[in-house]
Amino acid sequence: MTDVTTLLNADPLILQALREDISSEDVTTNAIMPEAKMGEAQLICKEDGVIAGLPIFKRTFELLDEATVVDLKVKDGDAVKKGELLAVVKGDIRVLLSGERTALNYLQRMSGIATYTSKVAVLLEGSKTKLLDTRKTTPNNRLFEKYAVKVGGGYNHRYNLSDGVLIKDNHIGAAGSVFEAVKRAKDYAPFVRKIEVEVETLEMVKEAVEAGADIIMLDNMSHEQMKEAIAIIDGRAETECSGNITKENVKAISDLGVDYVSSGALTHSAPILDVSLKNLHTI
Repeated sequence: MTDVTTLLNADPLILQALREDISSEDVTTNAIMPEAKMGEAQLICKEDGVIAGLPIFKRTFELLDEATVVDLKVKDGDAVKKGELLAVVKGDIRVLLSGERTALNYLQRMSGIATYTSKVAVLLEGSKTKLLDTRKTTPNNRLFEKYAVKVGGGYNHRYNLSDGVLIKDNHIGAAGSVFEAVKRAKDYAPFVRKIEVEVETLEMVKEAVEAGADIIMLDNMSHEQMKEAIAIIDGRAETECSGNITKENVKAISDLGVDYVSSGALTHSAPILDVSLKNLHTI
């Protein structure tokens, strides 16, 4: 996550987060540290997991002061252990104090998503099914959260509404039928874009196949219904299953042979990974 394009997109979001935490000044830090003084602190892991977001952690301090040095001891995607030293941060103590919470918020959240994703992805090993995220992300944090899914071994579904055609239940309601919704999408969308449609019944599956959908999402169906749906589709479209998929039930889907399984839980229900910036001292 260090390419120029990504940083250009990330920087305004990080700055917005810093402004949220420092609306005018860090009054506590300015009171106890009125002048610049060099210091260093250690980034310590407080539980086992998969680390993600180290470039964002580093960038947060750099945006406050480009002279800040973050010496990373691990890289994104590494399995980390409780008590492990992850990084040493050196710079103006005022910068370390003022940027600490925002930097940690990003790192804890992203590492939590990567850790949870890795636990789900392991349960699909040996099957052809790819684990996807969804758009159920925290507003203004999608860039970071979808990146964390990839670090954890998952794949990204469409990034936003401009990124692909996904016809859901309310689109079908607006169009009047699955067939009509797919027809309108084909008439409007450029030929380079696949058309995916979400279905809830076997009749809708048949209609989606007849309409020529490229991907058919089986939403909130029972295991038996999904088996029947896959037989109906018979390779004429890619298949995806969705609806309350978590690490507790994803294993039961692995024998179906669907191409994809999407889980909003990867981003909306992952707990944070506990990390701390400790042992701050002058140098």
